[in-house]
Amino acid sequence: MTLAEPPDDTALSTRCRILSTAARFFQEIGYQKTTVADIAKTLGMSPANVYRFFDSKKAINEAVVERLTGEVEAMIAAVADRPGPAADRLRAIIHALHRDSAERITANPRMHEMVEAAMTESWGVCHHHVDRITAVMERVIAEGVRAGEFRVADPAQAARYVQTAILRYCHPVLIVRCPGDIAPPLDGMIDFLLAGLRGG
Repeated sequence: MTLAEPPDDTALSTRCRILSTAARFFQEIGYQKTTVADIAKTLGMSPANVYRFFDSKKAINEAVVERLTGEVEAMIAAVADRPGPAADRLRAIIHALHRDSAERITANPRMHEMVEAAMTESWGVCHHHVDRITAVMERVIAEGVRAGEFRVADPAQAARYVQTAILRYCHPVLIVRCPGDIAPPLDGMIDFLLAGLRGG
């Protein structure tokens, strides 16, 4: 049996530095204006060296988005793991998703360029993120069913309905582009969704 090679800490460090630098450029000047040459120059390396780790700017953006979505997923999982009624936890998850997206887009107005690029060029990254968030909601809804709080036959389907219903409130691009007065207040939407889950 051959042992696997240990991870190259230097390579991992270089990848992390590339991603951190790229994320800063995406935030400061936008995804479209950022070039691999910009990233390489800031890091004191050649573009060819950057391409040793990522074969394109698209690949860099995918990795940046994956790191960002991973942070969101960890936050949501922590909320789901709290003690208390499933309804309270589901409400807290939706509020956390909305607050996180709104705060990030306010702090980094150019973030929507990065998100739009990921949606256009790397839909798989976004799709997997949505699937993982939906899976957390499904788990909470299933726990609510077992506790007698909710009456739904299919928690997975219910979670997909909830995810679709809150898209307007939690998608960074929609938060920027859609006026706040065209949708019901977030808590009103959550009340509506919880009523549906309780009524089956």
